Amino acid sequence: MPFVRISLKGNRSEKERLSIGDCVHRALVKAIGIPKGDRFQVITEHNSDLVYDPDYLNIHRTDGIIMIQITLASGRTVELKKALFKTVAEFLASEQGFRKEDVFINLLETSRENWSFGNGIAQYAETPPPHLNK
Repeated sequence: MPFVRISLKGNRSEKERLSIGDCVHRALVKAIGIPKGDRFQVITEHNSDLVYDPDYLNIHRTDGIIMIQITLASGRTVELKKALFKTVAEFLASEQGFRKEDVFINLLETSRENWSFGNGIAQYAETPPPHLNK
C-alpha cells in the first residue's frame, strides 16, 4: 500500500524514469514485504525548483540527487525501515548509477483507515491487508 513520490533533477527518458521506479518498488518488496502488484508511484523531474543542502550532516550531495518520499501504513520496525533505506540506495547505485550520498528518502506513516484504493471505500479500515497480518 505504499504511495511513492520520486523527484529527480534534470531530464531522463521515460525508460530511465520507469527503471528508477522499478528499483524503488523492488526494494519495498524485498525489504518490507509489500506485494509485488502493490505499486503506486509519481515520478517528477525538476530543475532549479528542486532545492537541497549540498552538505547537510556532512554528506556531500550533487545535482544527481534523488528525493524519495514513501507514504505507507504504520507498524514497521526500525530495523525494517533501515533495511528499506539500505536496499533502495543499493539498488539505485548498482543499477542506475546513483551515488548513495545522493539518495534522500523520507517515510511518512499513516493509519490503515486513511487509505482508499478506489470506489470511495476504506478497504483496510476494518481488516489489515494480508501482508501486514504476518
